[in-house]
Amino acid sequence: MSLFVTELRRLGKRRVTRLMLVLLVLGLATVATAFSFSSEKLSPAAVAEAEAKANNDYQTAMTEWKRTIAECEAAAGRGENTEDRYGPNCGKDYQPQPDMFEAKWYLPYQFDFRAEFPLFIAVFAASVALFGFIVGASFVGAEWNTGGMMNLLLWRPKRLTVLGTKLAALLTTVFGLTVVLGALWTAAFWLIASQRGSTAKMTGGVWQSIGLDGLRALGMTLLVAAVGFALASLGRHTAMALGAAVGIFAVSEIGIRIAVAVLGVQFGDRYVLSTYAQSWFLKQAELFDYDTCQFSQGACEPATYMVTWQQSAVVFGVALVGALVAAFWTMRRRDIS
Repeated sequence: MSLFVTELRRLGKRRVTRLMLVLLVLGLATVATAFSFSSEKLSPAAVAEAEAKANNDYQTAMTEWKRTIAECEAAAGRGENTEDRYGPNCGKDYQPQPDMFEAKWYLPYQFDFRAEFPLFIAVFAASVALFGFIVGASFVGAEWNTGGMMNLLLWRPKRLTVLGTKLAALLTTVFGLTVVLGALWTAAFWLIASQRGSTAKMTGGVWQSIGLDGLRALGMTLLVAAVGFALASLGRHTAMALGAAVGIFAVSEIGIRIAVAVLGVQFGDRYVLSTYAQSWFLKQAELFDYDTCQFSQGACEPATYMVTWQQSAVVFGVALVGALVAAFWTMRRRDIS
């Protein structure tokens, strides 16, 4: 039996892998099930009811507006100061308009597959990426911690081959799991949209865009799994990867944000990893600098900075290559006795 097949079987039989898989499936199923109850397909009766409520609220606002004007004019006739209480011209310039009471604001929530499913692709990717990180870190971390890596190298003394095969087994597993669960995730939300939402305007171009979103999600899950594997291999322990992840999050999301705020750096969020994750999934992330606006001179457009998915690919690619190179270099150089 080849080393690759052996590592695949070992990964699949690990209790951590099976436990995390059960938790992942249950979590995704819970999200999809709970969300299905929040959406309601809009019927002609529901639309008519919303239109009636909107018109009723408009008429109520008009009645109140007219009553307030009459009350103001009566007070003005008695010589009272009405501007402080009713505003200039007794509020006649603030007549309610029909577009302030649009029927769509009174409709129950309806899931729109075309507009909203890309967000759920990101949710799915984050869930599978977490699975991949923990399973990948524990896969190699436990081997170092229990001495299994040393025993394996006695049987197959090629260090880089062993580590590379383990990584390949992990990525193959995460790849297959992402594809299968991704297909089920898409089917589940398509069913929700068909039965309790809307599948309107689903053209071939939209499906192509969703497919590209899925590829980005797949790339992210593989990247996170590989980084978790590399960090645990560097530290010879699963806790090394988990601790490094917490540290990176704290530095990026808290430390850097505080530092750029204190230093007054323009578009400080461009140095934060979550900005690049957002850009990766949404194709771009636009940052705003409202300090450039002079609101005393009226409304103005703030300065903007665009982070593209290509920039995100470079950032994450560099991080991945750096982690893997460090892991394989230390594997080759370190004393494993």
